[in-house]
Amino acid sequence: MKILSVAIPCFNSEAYMRKSIESLLPGGEDIEILIIDDGSKKDNTLQIAKKYEQRYPGIVRAIHQENKGHGGAVNTGIREATGLYFKVVDSDDWVDSRALLRIIKRLKMLEDRGTPIDMMLTNFVYDKEGVWHKNVMQFRHAFPQNRIISWDDMGHMKQTQYILMHNIIYRHDVLIRSGLRLPLHTFYVDNLFCFQPLPYCEKLYYMDVNFYHYLIGREDQSVNEKIMISRIDQQIRVNKMMIDVFTGQNFSGLDKNVRKYMMNYLNKIMSVTSILLLVGGTEEDYAKKRDIWGYLKNKNDKLYFRLRMSFLGMWMNLPVPIAKKTTVKGYKVLRKFIHFN
Repeated sequence: MKILSVAIPCFNSEAYMRKSIESLLPGGEDIEILIIDDGSKKDNTLQIAKKYEQRYPGIVRAIHQENKGHGGAVNTGIREATGLYFKVVDSDDWVDSRALLRIIKRLKMLEDRGTPIDMMLTNFVYDKEGVWHKNVMQFRHAFPQNRIISWDDMGHMKQTQYILMHNIIYRHDVLIRSGLRLPLHTFYVDNLFCFQPLPYCEKLYYMDVNFYHYLIGREDQSVNEKIMISRIDQQIRVNKMMIDVFTGQNFSGLDKNVRKYMMNYLNKIMSVTSILLLVGGTEEDYAKKRDIWGYLKNKNDKLYFRLRMSFLGMWMNLPVPIAKKTTVKGYKVLRKFIHFN
């Protein structure tokens, strides 16, 4: 059995998918690379995937499906994966091949010792186009390194630190048991991917390696500010699904820090949604902001007041003229220093 399955969702990715695939090939026979063509029609994405499958049989699999969106491609990857662990690498991103080999070696060691884990965390790099200095998201002060830990071993995480699809490697069985099923034709599902399975992760492991390179700055990218505002309804859809997951989860018997982390992450997503609606600036946007907070209140009024009275919650819910002015200014500062889009 393969130690690691890596899904690469592709949609008209001809221009950049090779770099992503090539960065994974040094994993050799220990991994399977699932190139999932999500109904590409404008270029040769599928043909490129098939050529890699022919050149690397037993390692690369080309999978074609009708267009279902990023979430649909990840769902297919989870369904088709045969490896013990599962990772998603977007077609415009890539990994450090040397770090990949270290990760594979560590996962195999843990399996050989009979001490499997549920989730491995690594660092990721914001590779912003045109920026020489690359911001690294690392967790060496939040998680003990190179040993099996639980959520209760987690230290303080800064507001700028968060676990994303980029630095998660799940045990495949965790995804199955969590019942994760991402919505189709919806962007920003990576937030749900790194949220819903967390209560099923009891044994964690952090490696302080800069593994994943997250490309940002392309004009057509889903995290481009204008595109995010134009797709705000999809952001809201994912936000509401995260509210449903959290309010429907029974946290009794789980490490206290998993609930704390998930609540803080939900607070950040509520803030991102609110910021984008304030930046949008129309009366319809303001109504949608009231609606998402009202949705949370109807689901769990105690959670609503907890988030509403947090620093971010109070900032997002200032009177609209004040909130819009301060939020847009803060948004620009964060974008400059954190490079999140």
